[in-house]
Amino acid sequence: MKRKLIAAIGVAGMLVSVAACGGDDKDDKKSGADGFKGETLTLWAMDGSTPEKWQKDVTAAFEKKTGAKLKFEVQQWNGIQQKLTTALSEENPPDVFEIGNTQTAAYAKTGGLAELGDLKESIGADWTESMNKASVIDGKQYAAPWFVLNRVVIYNKKIWAEAGIKDTPKTRDEFLKDLKQIGAKTDAEPLYMPGQFWYHFVGLTIGEGAELVKKDGDKYVSNLDDPKVAKAMKTYQEFQKLSKAPKNKDEATPQQGEVFGKGKTGAMIAMPWEAALAIKADKKIEKDIGYFTIPGATAAKPEGVFLGGSNLAIAATSEKQELAKEFLKIALSDKFEGQFAKEGGVIPNKKSLESSLAGNPAAKAMSPATPGGGITPLIPEWGAVENPPNPIKNYMTAVLNGKSPADAAKQVEGELNKRLSQKQ
Repeated sequence: MKRKLIAAIGVAGMLVSVAACGGDDKDDKKSGADGFKGETLTLWAMDGSTPEKWQKDVTAAFEKKTGAKLKFEVQQWNGIQQKLTTALSEENPPDVFEIGNTQTAAYAKTGGLAELGDLKESIGADWTESMNKASVIDGKQYAAPWFVLNRVVIYNKKIWAEAGIKDTPKTRDEFLKDLKQIGAKTDAEPLYMPGQFWYHFVGLTIGEGAELVKKDGDKYVSNLDDPKVAKAMKTYQEFQKLSKAPKNKDEATPQQGEVFGKGKTGAMIAMPWEAALAIKADKKIEKDIGYFTIPGATAAKPEGVFLGGSNLAIAATSEKQELAKEFLKIALSDKFEGQFAKEGGVIPNKKSLESSLAGNPAAKAMSPATPGGGITPLIPEWGAVENPPNPIKNYMTAVLNGKSPADAAKQVEGELNKRLSQKQ
C-alpha cells in the first residue's frame, strides 16, 4: 500500500488487503457501557489499510460502548497468508481480522471463520450485493464486506485536448473511437495495455456474465472455451491493438503508471493509486491527470470490473464472539464506514454512503462500475491458478499472437485443470 504517497496527491489507493484480527466472548448477551470491562479485543489489519483518524475514532467509540480495550496489530504483506493460517489454528487467534475478498472462501471452507448470519440480518440488509458476494460461501455469511476498489480509465487531459476530444466517452465504441483519434491526430500512444493485463480481462468476462471455471462432477475445470469468455477476449484484443505494450507482459512489467508518467500515453486502465506512480515519475503530469469510469457496451451500464478489496471476519475459535460482533457493528456503522471511505478513498459497502466520496474524482469514477463488478471464482482451488506462470495470462498472449480463442483455451486447459486440482 502506498497510502502516504497517494494521500499527498489526493489520489485514492489501496491494494487488496489480507489480515487477521479477533474478538468475542463466551458470556452471552453482554451489552451497554462497561458490558465487557476488563476484556481486550485483538484486531489484525494490514499495513496501510486503516486511516489514522478512523482508527483513533473507532477505537474510542468501541471502548466507550463496551468498556473493553481494542488492540490493533498491524500486519505486513509478506508472509501474511501463512501467518494467518497458523494463527487461526491456534488457541489464541486474533479475534477480528481483515481478509482479502478473494481469499475468504478458502478460509471459510477450512473452518477458520465464524458464521455471521445474525450480523447480516442486523446491519447488512443494504450491503452492496456485488461486494457481499465474496462473504457468502455455500449460502452462509462468513464475513462482512468492508471496502473495494476497481479499475478506472486514467487519462492525460492534455493529449485528449490536442486530439480535439472535448468529452469523455460513455460507451465502449466511443472509447475506441476516441483512442483511434488520439492515434491519428497526436504523436501519443493512444492506450497503454500490455497483453497479460489479466485483472482487466477478468473484468471483461464478468461483464459478459462468463465463468472462468465450471463444475465437472466433483471437481472444477477450465471454462475458457466458453463463447462468452471468447467474446471478452475479443474486446480486450480490440483495445490492445491500439497499444505498443508487449503482448507477453503484465501491467507491472514495467509498471504502467511509470510509463504513463512520461506524458506520451493517452490513457491507461488502472487502479486509482497508479496515478501516484505516474506523478512520482514526473511531477509535471499531475495537472493533466483525469479519471472516468470504464465505458461498457451501452451508456446505461459500465464495463465489468474486478473488485479488489477486503472483508472483515471473526475467527471461529475466538472466545470473544459477542465482543467481536460489537466491534463490527461499530466499525461498519454508517458513521464509521462513511468516514473510512472518505479518508481512505475506497468504495464503501453501501450505495447510500457513496456521498462520502465527494471531492475525490478517482473514487467517484470507480463508483458506477461497482454494482456490476465481481471477483475470481469463489473456490479454494483458485489460489493455485494465479501462481506464475498464470495459464490465463498465457491464454491471452496466445490469442493476441494470432491463435483463435478456442485453440488458445485448448492450449492452456491442461495446466489450468492441473492447478484446479490442487487445493490450497
